[in-house]
Amino acid sequence: MKKIKIRGGRPLKGHIEIGGMKNAALPILFATIITNDVCTVDNLPPVGDIQVALDILSNMGATVRRSGPTQVEIDTRGVRQGTSPAALVRRLRGSTYLIGSELARFSRAKVGLSGGCNFGARPIDLHKKGFVALGATVTDDDGYVSAFVHGRLKGTKIIMDNISVGATANILMAACTAEGVTTIENAAHEPHIVDLASFLNNCGAHITGAGTSIIKVRGVEKLHGCHYTIIPDMIEAGTYMVAAAATKGEVVLDNVISRHLDAVSAKMREMGITVLDEGDRITVKTTGSFGSANIQAVPYPGFPTDMQPQITALLSIADGISTVTENVFKKRFRYVEELQRMGAAINVDDQNSTATIVGVRTLHGATVTSTDLRAGAAMVIAGLAAEGETCILEVAETIERGYYDIVGKLRAVGADIELVEE
Repeated sequence: MKKIKIRGGRPLKGHIEIGGMKNAALPILFATIITNDVCTVDNLPPVGDIQVALDILSNMGATVRRSGPTQVEIDTRGVRQGTSPAALVRRLRGSTYLIGSELARFSRAKVGLSGGCNFGARPIDLHKKGFVALGATVTDDDGYVSAFVHGRLKGTKIIMDNISVGATANILMAACTAEGVTTIENAAHEPHIVDLASFLNNCGAHITGAGTSIIKVRGVEKLHGCHYTIIPDMIEAGTYMVAAAATKGEVVLDNVISRHLDAVSAKMREMGITVLDEGDRITVKTTGSFGSANIQAVPYPGFPTDMQPQITALLSIADGISTVTENVFKKRFRYVEELQRMGAAINVDDQNSTATIVGVRTLHGATVTSTDLRAGAAMVIAGLAAEGETCILEVAETIERGYYDIVGKLRAVGADIELVEE
């Protein structure tokens, strides 16, 4: 068992290098299946979820070679359709991308039900509707999702009932080798959708409009391998931005794409925190108190749901009363009870998925549990700002899935933090 111990109250000062984006890397890794070739992926974050994805590919017959901590070569010519291990698939929400990639290459797919963070139901109905619109037959049977089509999928117009990053990515992959043109309307705008489209285009796909509401895919017969570099992780960067503010420090974040963080930067400036944007570098600093804010977690380019727990931890020590409304995953406030153990004054209205936060002067250390990946990051932020010692449990199952060496990076900028293995 791993846990993180933090003795809070020390301002963070220095530079933090941001790694590759986990949420961009996962669909790209599974999209390598479509190429039936060799792909080299750079700036791959060496975190738990990425290793699970690579293990899945290896078990399916891919040859995976690491040539450094953040570079991997994947040869998918030996991949066998429908062989992803159910036990590994259950550990990873992103394993749903296997359906689109298998359909695109083999015209059939069989994948176990996925797992990932537990903050409410996360159905894949929109994924399935997209596959059906492309001509596939989709069934659920004994814990597996199966899909098949005779010949190739057929391009068509797909209008998404609501914005879904996962469904947009999955349909995008399946449509790459479909006959004709596929149009995805009401598509997700997220940077990792743009990154996936860029990777697929480098492999020979014809995709336009990624990053807008309408994406067009002109199907090709097959893709080929390429060498590709993953974009920087906006959520990792945002987490350290909030940590700097919570500790009244000054931190420079290197290797970022600052426009991806515009919504986070805007809210922090509204609170009275200094955020300096230099394109590929962001500086966050504050020395005194900061004010409250009202947050709406919505799809990109709005405030990201994956930053909602972290900003809530920050608002718990802000001056005044704040509200945070979750519009993407309605059950994402499970972590609030852990912040309350540290003295946070937060009331959650489950019916409206809104938390009301009355800022307190300081939090105090406590033993808390990391309930999911981003909630764990919120516990770290709260522990850094709190008086006394905080002990965070369930680290390997949550925080380490998405943050590479979070303890080492924070210690390097002045945090009194350690990872304890028992």
